[in-house]
Amino acid sequence: MTNRLAGKRILITGAAQGIGLAIAKACAGEGASLFLIDMDGARLAAEAEMLRAQGVSLGFARADITDAAAIEAVVSQAAADIGALNALINNAGINVFSEPLAMTDAEWQRCFDVNLKGAWNCCRAVLPGIIEQGGGAILNIASTHAFTIIPHTFPYPLAKHALLGMTKSLGIEYAGRGVRVNALAPGYVATQKSIEYWNSFPDHEAAKAATMKLHPGGRIATAQEIALAAVFMISDECPFMNATSLTIDGGLSVLQHQ
Repeated sequence: MTNRLAGKRILITGAAQGIGLAIAKACAGEGASLFLIDMDGARLAAEAEMLRAQGVSLGFARADITDAAAIEAVVSQAAADIGALNALINNAGINVFSEPLAMTDAEWQRCFDVNLKGAWNCCRAVLPGIIEQGGGAILNIASTHAFTIIPHTFPYPLAKHALLGMTKSLGIEYAGRGVRVNALAPGYVATQKSIEYWNSFPDHEAAKAATMKLHPGGRIATAQEIALAAVFMISDECPFMNATSLTIDGGLSVLQHQ
């Protein structure tokens, strides 16, 4: 621990597993106080209690980010448990991939409710307190889908493009009030979602190998590598970084042909 995040009181969404959990552990390791939320209440409770056993200051709650009233209640609970929030990491999201003309209205709505509206619900709930305290930081976990298109992933890229737009807009809107709003754009990451994707193919290992081959370095990111970048971006080490995005994809989005 180097206490890079000492004094930070961070709300992290989607914190029960994958990138969100890795970010929570990394932030805890740097001295932050945390309030964690996720839809998987049992898994969240188990992970939170393990962090508490290590001496981490935190609170947690099962919560649905698409429910604005629930998120307002979460922010109030966080203030009671760890103090007024001065940072937010919007990590929660879902993959919604469909052939455009076959997509249902329910799929469209679900994609934008979670990946965009949910992030906005959290921003709207924490921003007044952050401004009142004189400033803080918001980090939206976007994706390389926010500026590139992978075929057969509609409408997920639309929501991530919009999330990046919201990041830039809020960053400009509240820069004069001491608030930094940035995004982190991971590419492929070795999480359970990736494993499930590979397992959807008849030859799991071939699918995994094909994903690795796409990348200049022959591998994909670990969740811990994404978490290290999140620590930097939510910290005070980049005080003039605002309304922008940091890409972590091993160079994949730069590569034209392979």
